[in-house]
Amino acid sequence: MLPEGGRKSRLAREEIFKVGLQRLSPALRPRLTLAPRLVTRCQTSSGMASPSGSRRPSNAAFSGNQSVGLAAEGLGRGRLLQTVDTEYTADSVEWCPLDGYKHLLACGTYQLQKPEDKPQHADSKLGVDLDKEPPIRLGRLYLYSFSEEDLFSPLTEVQRKDMAAILDMKWCHVPVAGHTLLGLADASGSIQLLSVVHSEKGAYTLQPFSSLTLGQQTLALSMDWSTGKTRRASGQPLEIICSDSKGQLHLLAVSEAEPGLQVMDTWQAHNFEAWIAAFDYWHTEIVYSGGDDGFLKGWDTRMKGHLPLFTSERHSMGVCSIQSSPHCEHILATGSYDEHVLLWDTRNMLQPLADIPMQGGVWRLKWHPLCPHLLLAACMHGGFKVLNCQKVTEEQQDVCTVVMSHTQGSSLTYGADWSWLSLLSLASTRALAIDTMHGFKVPSPPTATSSEKVGAEDPEEHATCTKPLLAMGAKHCDSDFTLEGASLDTSLFATCVFYDHALHLWKWDMS
Repeated sequence: MLPEGGRKSRLAREEIFKVGLQRLSPALRPRLTLAPRLVTRCQTSSGMASPSGSRRPSNAAFSGNQSVGLAAEGLGRGRLLQTVDTEYTADSVEWCPLDGYKHLLACGTYQLQKPEDKPQHADSKLGVDLDKEPPIRLGRLYLYSFSEEDLFSPLTEVQRKDMAAILDMKWCHVPVAGHTLLGLADASGSIQLLSVVHSEKGAYTLQPFSSLTLGQQTLALSMDWSTGKTRRASGQPLEIICSDSKGQLHLLAVSEAEPGLQVMDTWQAHNFEAWIAAFDYWHTEIVYSGGDDGFLKGWDTRMKGHLPLFTSERHSMGVCSIQSSPHCEHILATGSYDEHVLLWDTRNMLQPLADIPMQGGVWRLKWHPLCPHLLLAACMHGGFKVLNCQKVTEEQQDVCTVVMSHTQGSSLTYGADWSWLSLLSLASTRALAIDTMHGFKVPSPPTATSSEKVGAEDPEEHATCTKPLLAMGAKHCDSDFTLEGASLDTSLFATCVFYDHALHLWKWDMS
């Protein structure tokens, strides 16, 4: 029933939202609350402010040879290079950051299977069995190798490995005792470390290195390495922070002498699922966590008593993504089921620097490995978006720009990650204007600081990443990478789409 004026009531909208989430597994389904939002000055690619609650744009579907234009004018061009069927629903994708292995891409899946021997009761809602027999959570890990020489299928599957459902993955940014390690958080409640093995015949495989079970009847929901800045200070321990479905955080030490994981500390951080845990890459004794209780918290792992450094209620729903900037010391990005990305100065967690509406719950956030101001967001039903955060990170202004976005029908984008491959090499790749590939234009980023006026085009707003940008100018920003004379105007990234069980490979010409 529609109230007067044809608009759905708050309860009706909430019920529709719940029905839309019935297909989700319990581990991925948020607890729902609707709350008003106060949005700071953050612009969409159209140049108009997009307050929470506004009508979402219609989804642009990729079909046939269709190119989907997102704006009349574009600074660059994005192109879908390849779609891979993952068979199971895909929720995590990670490019390897280590030299010699940057062509490797891992994709994790999460497939919920109901027990076949007990049919679901007709009155059961949300897919919950009345006899409370837990569902079977199946997973499969894929390892792909990228080759820019193959224009039609640059990704080649080199390994698939069946296991418990995968909820999060991260590569270690430094070798561990000569090993290239991928960490997994899975539905069996375990943290697994897998090592890349390169055979004499040139094949790459992931082999077990170490594992640790966090607890019984729990799901490991997220993990992060303390090496996210890609440089380790002298004497800095190698650690993992992970979170689970009981709201706990676990600090693990990684042995470098021999394969092994050791629990250093465990504490109750949230009342419900702790969806995400992440290190401050500049001060690795500090970790952040987000939970289904809607709280964002900071912790000093050196302190006993497990009292948070701060507790923020700025997000109005569950906090499910956090990443510390590896380029700017005090910049933190967080995302939530409330469909907002918040950018913070960690020296003042009372108020975010910027609040960006995303038109979809923000499951993952990834800073670009070479361009300090670019942030990639996986926004569930909102697809993926790339944010230009330069005015925030350099000038402390509350203005961000969506410079690229795409929605994938009615499916959910859960995973997204930038490639670490040499962008100089990719920039010289042969033209990929092939009819069988699908493309879309990247909108010209607006330069106005409010929704009322869009000013003249500003060259500094371009998404092109050059060496002066890497230096960042601002004293609180840094970069671990230098490429003499480089014009880094091309990026590769991958996304994975849940219900379509698909992995997508994208190329973005930013210039």
